Amino acid sequence: MSLEDLRGRLTAVDRRIIEMIAERQSIVDEIGRNKLTTGRATRDFQREKQVLDDARATAEACGLGPDLAEDIVRLLIRSSLTHQERARVAASGRGDGQRALVIGGAGKMGRWFAEFLESQGYAVDIADPAGPVPGFGVVDDWRDPVPEHELIVVAAPLGVSATVLDSLAELRPAGVVFDIGSLKSPLRDGLRRLAEAGCAVTSLHPMFGPDTRLLSGRHVIFMDVGVPEATARVRELFASTMAEQIDMELEDHDRLIAYVLGLSHALNIAFFTALAGSGEAAPRLAKLSSTTFDAQLAVASRVAAENPRLYFEIQALNDYNDEALAALSTAVERVVGLVRQGDERGFVELMEAGSRYLASRG
Repeated sequence: MSLEDLRGRLTAVDRRIIEMIAERQSIVDEIGRNKLTTGRATRDFQREKQVLDDARATAEACGLGPDLAEDIVRLLIRSSLTHQERARVAASGRGDGQRALVIGGAGKMGRWFAEFLESQGYAVDIADPAGPVPGFGVVDDWRDPVPEHELIVVAAPLGVSATVLDSLAELRPAGVVFDIGSLKSPLRDGLRRLAEAGCAVTSLHPMFGPDTRLLSGRHVIFMDVGVPEATARVRELFASTMAEQIDMELEDHDRLIAYVLGLSHALNIAFFTALAGSGEAAPRLAKLSSTTFDAQLAVASRVAAENPRLYFEIQALNDYNDEALAALSTAVERVVGLVRQGDERGFVELMEAGSRYLASRG
C-alpha cells in the first residue's frame, strides 16, 4: 500500500476510536443515572482496579505496552467520573431557584464558584468592578441595597475581601456569607465581626485551582467561626461531589498553610529565579534534563504562570509565613554548608532524616 493509503487507514481507525469513546461515554452516562437512582457512590475503586487490570491484560495479549493502555484507560475513567460528578451535582438541585451573589465573580475562582452554584440551580449574580460576566446577573453595587441573596460568596483578592467582610458586618444580610480565601490572617477580624453581628457566616478554603473539573481527590477545608448552621449549609454544597471535606480551626489554618502553600511556592520561585539568573539558556538546560529536573521544572512552570499578586499575598499576609521562610533559608544554608565542608556523613544523615519524615506520611 502507498503511504497515502496507509494514512487513510490510520485516519479511519482514529475516527473509530473517537466514535467508540463517544459510545463509551454514553454508557457511562447511563451508569451515572443508575447510580443516582439506586443511591450508589459515584466512585467505585474496586471496579476501577478491575477495569485497569483488564486493560493491561488485553494490551499484553495484543502486543501493546500495558502502561500505555493503563494511561489511556485512566484518562477515560477520569472523564467518566467528571461527567458523573457534574450530573450528580446538577441533580441535587440544592439551589432550587434561590439567589446567590459572588462578590469578585469575574476572577478565576469567583467564576468557578458562580458556575458551580449555577449547576446546582442557584440564580447567580456577580458583583465585580471588572464588569459583567456573560451568562450571569449583574449587581453594580452590592452595598446598596443590602443583598437579599440566600448565599453570598466573597471571592475577591485577600486585601479587598477583608474590607468586604467588614462592610457586610455593617449591612447584616440575612443570607449565608462565606469567603474562599487562601489565607485567613487578613480575614479573621471581618469574619468575627459578621458572627458578632448575628450573621450566618463561615469560611472555607478550596484546595484546588479554577481549572479543576473533577473534585475527586481534592480537598475543601471548612472553618467554623461560631455559626455551625452556616458551616453545615455550605458543606451541603459539596455533598454531591467527591471532594474530601476537612474541618479545621481557624487559628490552625494559616500556620499549616504557611508550609503547604507558602513554603512550596517560595521553593519553586527560588528555583526558577536561580535558573533565570544562571545565565544558562532554558532550551539548552531542557536538552540536558533529568527526571528530577523535569518534574521540578514542570511544577515551577505552573507556579510561574500563576497570578503574582495573589502569590505575593500568600507570602506577605500570612502571620505565620516568617517561620516557613526561615525554615527554608536554614535548610538551604545547611545543605550548602555540608557540601562546601565536604561533609558526606552529614549530607547522608540529612537525606536519611528527610526520607524517614516523608515515609511517615502514611
